[in-house]
Amino acid sequence: AAIFECHESRDGQKMAALRAEEFAALEILLKASSKDVVKQLCIECFSRTAVGSDKLIENTSSSLSATSEEAGQLISSLHKLTRHVVFRGLTSAEHILSLFPENFHQSLKKLLTKIILENLTVWRSEAEMDQISLPRLVDMDWRVDIKTASDSVSRMAVPTCLLQMKIQEDASLCGDEPVLSVVTMELSKETLDTMLDGLGRIRHQLSAVANK
Repeated sequence: AAIFECHESRDGQKMAALRAEEFAALEILLKASSKDVVKQLCIECFSRTAVGSDKLIENTSSSLSATSEEAGQLISSLHKLTRHVVFRGLTSAEHILSLFPENFHQSLKKLLTKIILENLTVWRSEAEMDQISLPRLVDMDWRVDIKTASDSVSRMAVPTCLLQMKIQEDASLCGDEPVLSVVTMELSKETLDTMLDGLGRIRHQLSAVANK
């Protein structure tokens, strides 16, 4: 099972790995002299110290005949893409390929996906050592609504709970400012009872561990 999970953004859609201009920056890789150059750059860009590294920018600029600005944008985009895949727990080619825009260069998209999959195990180990944090719950709100249900026999009021959670994404994936995602769920009384029972079990287990 994946140790990281996908979360939804404010509009209920899965958060995009990169912005359009960041995907565009990846196509600078088409200037690479070989697939090995692309592979090595992907490996170097996964590191948490990659973004802003003058040495990496200089080497990338030289190997791809790109300006320092282009090299910096490419490094940032590769860093975000590779960290996104690891953070989200994506483990199949299909899931990684689906991150790219439809008009993205097909051969480059497949090459990047292949490289990411080949390095995924190592990167996940590195990420755990670097202590990439899981999404963190920063706030929670709830309210009880009354829904009117009807059938041919009767009308009745059904209470439901609307639970809203604000989640902060891992800072290393968010650029300069943390990204807050909002997830809203509707829970019936039965579902809420099941959820509370599970949380109660978790609390008891945590207490048991803490008291050892």
